[in-house]
Amino acid sequence: MPLCQDRGTKSMKRGVVAGTSLTVAFDTPSARILADEASIINDLQFVMDCCKRLLTELARPQEERDGVVPQALWSSALVAYARCFSEDRRSGLAIDDVQNLPLQGAVMKFHTWVVGECHKLTAPPAEPYEAVTIGAALAPPGQKKRRVEGIAVFSTSRVLIDVIGVRQLGGLASELAKQTAQKAEKQQHVVLTDAQQLDLDSLYESPPLSTEQPGAGDAS
Repeated sequence: MPLCQDRGTKSMKRGVVAGTSLTVAFDTPSARILADEASIINDLQFVMDCCKRLLTELARPQEERDGVVPQALWSSALVAYARCFSEDRRSGLAIDDVQNLPLQGAVMKFHTWVVGECHKLTAPPAEPYEAVTIGAALAPPGQKKRRVEGIAVFSTSRVLIDVIGVRQLGGLASELAKQTAQKAEKQQHVVLTDAQQLDLDSLYESPPLSTEQPGAGDAS
């Protein structure tokens, strides 16, 4: 049962394996590792999808862009990427996973920068002036009476990475997804062996898993 093809994500098998009529959940340490690896692949696929959509947005003329969409896509991609390296994740990615990729150039430097940009997004600024600058609106210099006429508030705009950076992040996520998928393929065999050692009566008495994606009206 291949976990993925090519970019390592889209064709992940879910639910029933071909030829079976019942799928039930079970919980073992090996299954948790596989679930975490599959979750990482999902996050990396999301990063790739965001980057692909972002390239389309950046190809539009400046005056035709919705300023919110590119920023939302880039922010979402950063968060999903950094989440793959979270220390809270049982089988999260590590620095070694990046270093082992067959990529040329300053890969580690770019990875470190991406994770740092995510931290900036998710943490409050250390100094208020990192996000907003307060200014005093002064009377024109030519006037006799000098005074402060008002207060101006300037939000610091986040610089959106250019097309090259978006491609780099998408490519990095793609290679990491392939690498993680290879680990998950091996882990599937371990999980299958563990599952075959479980009590069959208990498994058959377990509630079946739904193999259909819920629709918009099935959220409850």
